[in-house]
Amino acid sequence: MDPRRISCLIVDETPGPRAGITGNGQKTMDAESRVSNHFAESIAAKQAAAELLPPIIANAGLLMGQSLQRDGKILSCGNGGSAGDAQHFSSELLNRFERERPGLPAVALTTDSSTLTSIANDYAYEEIFAKQVRALGRGGDVLLAISTSGNSENVNRAIVAAHERSMQVVALSGRDGGEMAELLSAGDVEIRVPAERTARIQEVHLVVIHCLCDLIDESLFGSI
Repeated sequence: MDPRRISCLIVDETPGPRAGITGNGQKTMDAESRVSNHFAESIAAKQAAAELLPPIIANAGLLMGQSLQRDGKILSCGNGGSAGDAQHFSSELLNRFERERPGLPAVALTTDSSTLTSIANDYAYEEIFAKQVRALGRGGDVLLAISTSGNSENVNRAIVAAHERSMQVVALSGRDGGEMAELLSAGDVEIRVPAERTARIQEVHLVVIHCLCDLIDESLFGSI
């Protein structure tokens, strides 16, 4: 075959480069803009939290440290991403955060599938954390209750159960605090993220959890 004919076939079978590049380029720019907006919103949410929450987080960290110093433990609970945060927190205490130290007593109430499903099946899903708190909680322990909206019924029932067991509560929430805010007692600490979007609240919650872990380590093994 004539080489010139091969060249023409190749050119003919290639899509118009200008249209293809323009379309893909626009999609790339739109995607990059969305990503940049996520970063900008996350930074703004953290800056707003940094102006409001440090003294509240400090109080919560010292409260938890005092509980552990007195042979107490920290129970934690939440749903979905907040369940992951509860487990993240307990793992940082049971194992380690940023320094070598003995493991600390913490239990995430979100991990035992047999317990969770049996309570949900025999009683109600709303009771899955409260029954565990009543069984495991003791006076002097702390409950870390996590809900971005403050309206998670099973978490709120766990708060009621914690008070029945003479426990104190550290509540991690967002928006207007929801029903959770109305359940807290004078000795509790409410860490309410000043944001509306769930993703932004969760991102600040992670920073708060790391702050709490650091404060606990400092109060038990450091200079606080």
